[in-house]
Amino acid sequence: MSKYIYMDNSATTPVKKKVLDEMIPYFTENFGNPSSIYSLGSNSKVAVEKAREQVARALGADKNEIYFTAGGSESDNWALKGIASKHKNKGNHIITTKIEHHAVLHTCEYLHKNGFEITYLNVDKDGLIDLKELESAITDKTILISIMFANNEIGTIQPIKEIGEIAKSKNIIFHTDAVQAIGNVRIDVKELNIDLLSLSAHKFYGPKGMGALYIRKGLQIDPLIAGGGQERNKRAGTENVPGIVGLGKAIELAYENLEEHNEKLIKLRERLINGIQENIKYTRINGHRTKRLPGNVNVCFEFIEGESLLLSLDIEGIAGSSGSACTSGSLDPSHVLLAIGLPHEIAHGSLRLSLGDFNTEEEVDYVIAKLVKIVDRLRNMSPLYDKIKEAK
Repeated sequence: MSKYIYMDNSATTPVKKKVLDEMIPYFTENFGNPSSIYSLGSNSKVAVEKAREQVARALGADKNEIYFTAGGSESDNWALKGIASKHKNKGNHIITTKIEHHAVLHTCEYLHKNGFEITYLNVDKDGLIDLKELESAITDKTILISIMFANNEIGTIQPIKEIGEIAKSKNIIFHTDAVQAIGNVRIDVKELNIDLLSLSAHKFYGPKGMGALYIRKGLQIDPLIAGGGQERNKRAGTENVPGIVGLGKAIELAYENLEEHNEKLIKLRERLINGIQENIKYTRINGHRTKRLPGNVNVCFEFIEGESLLLSLDIEGIAGSSGSACTSGSLDPSHVLLAIGLPHEIAHGSLRLSLGDFNTEEEVDYVIAKLVKIVDRLRNMSPLYDKIKEAK
């Protein structure tokens, strides 16, 4: 196979042509600042508001509940810091989980240093929280629950509706990092009792550096960025009009074809998982087997290092990852895999392959064949694997 096979769509996706086509005019002839009162600026303002409606429609929200940001990390930071600052007179306790994205975990660390108490919920072997543990963790000082919709490494989808019901019954604000879920799961923020939701365009074939935060109407939150009066005085900075236009178009396309998208990815996912399990011994599929993102495959191969595996795959023209792209430079094993109970030596041998709209069955079969050879070669270099063979 001559072309490069990209199976790291959870890290980022390519911008689809229809999305790019919508964006290009706002780099060139329609370059006006939306805050300007002349027609060139007004054209940009109209485009921004159209995109706001597109995002709102996809989430079951009102357009005035959508605020544009520079991506998922900013949205997460704003949700947590903004609520903590605005509601600290009501309490100083926040509940999250041990498997959140670092945009949430590191923000919680910051808040803890500034007087907030943080509870990190455990997860089971599949990455699911215990709803009873969540209820038990709530105190009269709890002001916010922040639990991701779907995990970026193992793909497990949390019981978001039940979490929202618990939060609402206790009059606690509920934020969810839905960066991985958007474009893979149908979401109605009202039905799910979600108060704040983070998303990022580059996870669903939109541009990088572009995101949004849904903030329920009436919810009080402090701004994260001070400056001008953009985004109804809640998020300062000249609007990234091409990025906003791209986000709107990308989310519209994602939800027009969601069922077809999911059906295809689940079929490819199962083909890949079955091919790995049938042909490679000493493997473990991580994450819930069915309550998971349609294109997510996370597997640990015993007796090998994930970094060597990734480099070998790259030589064969295959792109994957060992977990979150945001922590790819770390030598430590994934905090998510440790949280689901894997020992360090197994967690180090992890591989995440995340499928997208442009992958094919032919590519899946090619990857399986290459994985069989690569894993066998790497294991034959391992003294631990030699002992296993000798024991037989």
